[in-house]
Amino acid sequence: MEKSYQVVVIGGGTSGIMVAARLKRFRREVSVAIIEPSEDHYYQPAFSLVGAGTYSKSKTRRDESSVIPRGVTWIRDRVVGIDPHENEVMTSKNGGVKYEILVVATGLQYDFSLIPGLAEGLKTGTVCSNYVDAETTWKNLQNFKGGRAIFTQPATPIKCGGAPQKAMYMSADYLRKKGLLDETLITFATPGTVIFGVDVIAKTLMNVIDRYGIDLRLHHTPVKIDPVNKLIYFKEHGPENGEKSMIPGGVLTEDGLIEVPFDFLHLAPPQVAPPLIRESGLANESGWMDVDIHSLQHKTFENIFGVGDVADLPTAKTGAAVRKQAPVVVANIIRLIDGKPANDSSYEGYSSCPLVTGYGKMVMAEFNYKNEFTPDPMLKFMGITTSYKEHWRLWILKKYILPFLYWNQMMKGKM
Repeated sequence: MEKSYQVVVIGGGTSGIMVAARLKRFRREVSVAIIEPSEDHYYQPAFSLVGAGTYSKSKTRRDESSVIPRGVTWIRDRVVGIDPHENEVMTSKNGGVKYEILVVATGLQYDFSLIPGLAEGLKTGTVCSNYVDAETTWKNLQNFKGGRAIFTQPATPIKCGGAPQKAMYMSADYLRKKGLLDETLITFATPGTVIFGVDVIAKTLMNVIDRYGIDLRLHHTPVKIDPVNKLIYFKEHGPENGEKSMIPGGVLTEDGLIEVPFDFLHLAPPQVAPPLIRESGLANESGWMDVDIHSLQHKTFENIFGVGDVADLPTAKTGAAVRKQAPVVVANIIRLIDGKPANDSSYEGYSSCPLVTGYGKMVMAEFNYKNEFTPDPMLKFMGITTSYKEHWRLWILKKYILPFLYWNQMMKGKM
């Protein structure tokens, strides 16, 4: 027998759970189903701390069943197709599921194939990534005795754009504590044109980079890795009219790439929207969910919303962004249920990146679509009025308060 619900949510991660929980708080009678195959739910923002040996990975995981909101049906299955014309999703084991309103919260996925050699390097442990296995990062960091340490990220969108820097700053502080910083050349190679898009935050981070003696290389995209010989290759793509410079220790190959040896390599893997989204006709040319950036409503199908990492929004893909997106999506769902237009367009692109810059230090980067610094007024109650600067109280927020709020407030639709 075909299943049917008023609201179907694809994905039981942060965004899917938040939308479902909040919707149930305001409209208990609405029938809601979450389709999610995994039995694990992770608090991913703590992975940066796990990779620095200051947080246990076991504390980041809970059973998926424990976060499914009360009154919501959990279909433990994988979505294999979406038919937006027939208001139906197809699952791997449970057949078709009908919906009146669909919320796409699939998140994104890693595509290791975009950097040849990456999959092999991660498998052998030659390459590490907090995104994939933060415990390997911590193991490699402990075994590192000096030399060349490279931190990098791809040209694709990524979850929490500041995470590669967090890994680097924490590693640098660890090496400082161990007396190995002077024996190490740390390079941060990024495709970006600036260290951070918000000027006041960028100024602070440049001071951090100077403090650790980090070699910053903008306009550098990693294109392949030789994990056996411990070599990484970059393509330098700018500035067009500026003088190009060579990464220390690097050599220019015949095909114009920069070859750099490494003793420690951490990177964010390339990330893309799930093929399901592209194949369903819900994606734009970039491959991400084609939604209105203020209402999160799909531009073609009025009864479909995209939320979280899968949505094509010109802001950082973070859990903090979802905290501001979910209320808008829920408000618009309720409007549709009540026969009204989904005209809540109040999402202004808020996102936040808690940038740990060392043990006991953090900067809170909060911003909107315009890259304006938008600090949360609630920080004043913690005695923090300059969150764009490093502060020990922000570290307390990151390590202790935010995880508590995640499990007890965000996952219950209370914030």
